[in-house]
Amino acid sequence: MPLLALEGRFSVDMALSVGLHLRQSQALVMTPQLLQAIKLLQLSTIELAAYVDAELERNPLLERVEEGAAAEPPGLNADDAPPGERVEAPAEWDAPLLETSRGALESNLDTDLGNAFPDEAPSAATNANDDGLTVSSSVWTGVSGGGGFDGDGDGFEQTIAEARPTLADHLERQLNESTPDPALRFIGRMLIDAIDANGYLSESVQEIAARLGADPGLAETALRLIQGFDPAGIGARDLAECLSIQLREKNRFDPAMSALVGRLDLLAKRDFGALMKICGVDDEDLRDMVREIRALDPKPGRLFANDVAAPVVPDVFVRPAADGSWIVELNSDALPKVLVNQAYYTRVTRDVRDEKAKTFVQDCFQTANWLARSLDQRAKTILKVATEIVRQQDAFFVNGVSELRPLNLRAIADAIGMHESTVSRVTSNKFMATHRGLFEMKYFFTTSIAAANGGDAHSAESVRHRIRVMIDAESAKDVLSDDAIVTKLRDSGVDIARRTVAKYRESLKIPSSVERKREKLAMSMR
Repeated sequence: MPLLALEGRFSVDMALSVGLHLRQSQALVMTPQLLQAIKLLQLSTIELAAYVDAELERNPLLERVEEGAAAEPPGLNADDAPPGERVEAPAEWDAPLLETSRGALESNLDTDLGNAFPDEAPSAATNANDDGLTVSSSVWTGVSGGGGFDGDGDGFEQTIAEARPTLADHLERQLNESTPDPALRFIGRMLIDAIDANGYLSESVQEIAARLGADPGLAETALRLIQGFDPAGIGARDLAECLSIQLREKNRFDPAMSALVGRLDLLAKRDFGALMKICGVDDEDLRDMVREIRALDPKPGRLFANDVAAPVVPDVFVRPAADGSWIVELNSDALPKVLVNQAYYTRVTRDVRDEKAKTFVQDCFQTANWLARSLDQRAKTILKVATEIVRQQDAFFVNGVSELRPLNLRAIADAIGMHESTVSRVTSNKFMATHRGLFEMKYFFTTSIAAANGGDAHSAESVRHRIRVMIDAESAKDVLSDDAIVTKLRDSGVDIARRTVAKYRESLKIPSSVERKREKLAMSMR
């Protein structure tokens, strides 16, 4: 009975009812415009150009600023409208609402959206700060030098390689000249199509013959024909066959050389004692054979590669000034410049009567203004971050990588009044061209390694540089082990563990001391 009574009370308490309730709550809303502002910060130069091109194609109110044309700062400006017509700002541009949205997003997303749209007046074109840094921050009128150093004209990225014949074209021409047999030509073309960019056959002869319904022996004949073409070693199925073809052409593929090519694994390990026994030669003969192997081309097809690597476009230029300071300026050629066609917007909104069309034009107008402002602020933010990096890493620009300081995102963020997430986005896929080379901005952020004597910490990148310098200076008779490198670094004031040295050495693609000793002995055989 008590159990039944309990069940009855439970069913009454859980009865469902229908009613209307008014409730007030807060919710985080990320508008498309704010998402766009955040996205633009982390885009690379190439990605940004593609994004802007897509927006120009989609939005009729956006216009690209042509070279040499006077550009206007972006924003809402109704002064150019015809008399009697005023361009009203959309409701979404209400300043108090924007500030409230900013605060909510920053507190909930751990980011600094205020850096994307600060309430500050545009700065002057060029100004000097207290740290000896001259900053050129003109976004719309360009920077001095036309995006280069001292007006040096077009850079490397402007060079266009002349078109060269492809490897397939080169081989097919030789195939047509070498045999009149249509069957061999047909199979030969299929084999040529299966040769990769390095010159190796990427598919087995049996598979190609089976696919064509041809005799495997005829396919082998066609392959041997192709392997006699220029460049030597083309059409090989592995490295050993590639080297063998080149040695046969030089009439140097004797039994000893055949044995050496058959044990390339021992040659890679620099095990010359085992190779002398296998080849049946003495030390002097082996040296001559190794010298001949090194003179061959392991990738004969790469001479016909037409793929031109896309050059990295720097976002910022840093160059020394006459007074010993540093000039930091934006690469104006890498900055897409767009304007909002205010007159066209006014004419369209005045003449169009369809509500759907008006809504579309209004959306385009808002998007265009946000994009223009976002591009403007993106450029200013990149310049601000780059300037602070140059100030913090002044010793690097003066003395090189050995003086690179430990640096993290928080140090830059605190110095310029931004959030770490904003600095992280700004430095992603952005590059800085200096008199010491082209560096990604992330390069200047390195972890710290404690000093042995309790002094200033050392940058991990500078320690890696020291390890490379030590190894480059060693001789075959005095190859440094990891323990020896640790001792040298501690003597110079770097408190580092052996496993850290091994990790840095491996990150630099430097082999162990045993492999380096064999490599130096092999070098002496040349």
